[in-house]
Amino acid sequence: MLAQFLQLIRKEFLLEWRQKYALNSLLLYVSSAILIVYLSFNLETQKIEPITWNTLFWLILLFSSFNAIAKGFMQEKVGRMFYYYVVVNPYLLILAKIAYNVLLMLLISLVGLGGYILFMGNPVQDLPFFLLNLVLGALGFASTLTMISAIASKANNNAVLMAILGFPVILPMLLLLIKVSKNAMDGLARSNSTEEILVLLCINAIVISVSYLLFGFLWRS
Repeated sequence: MLAQFLQLIRKEFLLEWRQKYALNSLLLYVSSAILIVYLSFNLETQKIEPITWNTLFWLILLFSSFNAIAKGFMQEKVGRMFYYYVVVNPYLLILAKIAYNVLLMLLISLVGLGGYILFMGNPVQDLPFFLLNLVLGALGFASTLTMISAIASKANNNAVLMAILGFPVILPMLLLLIKVSKNAMDGLARSNSTEEILVLLCINAIVISVSYLLFGFLWRS
């Protein structure tokens, strides 16, 4: 099972390597969004309110995650999915998709944060804690949207269904992420964010568990 799991992750990387335009377009999207925000606020002096800096950053990551993860199941052709149905354990498939999307989101998040700091300045006082929150956000976005992508792939209006199903699920997580990152920016004691961090961990654990348990039923449909 471990060998099959690693092979599935390797397959995702090979597909991405063959279609380099997908990753390049995502990085271009993040870079363009950051540049537009910079030009919109006319930030020659790099002066921006911390709450605005924080909110815009998470909005950029939110829409980037939809663009990055929506293709997870939608790009799979019918013939390939039928082949997976014959030879692949469905539970390993969903875990491999989640693992790959988590790595992809981490890459986009770190590159986005670096570019964002370069153009917009760095008001974060507790950067390690901010990075921890960023990792939890990448994990939450990836795990949630991967399962929603699998559901949307069964319908014709994939993009519309992704938005309809995704935003209500992502919104509570996004509010927690913004709150924790704001505390990190203000340099508050980490104990002030303990409850939010635990809630984020629980949400991520629940989403991954539910995805693992329910994907088999979705797979057979």
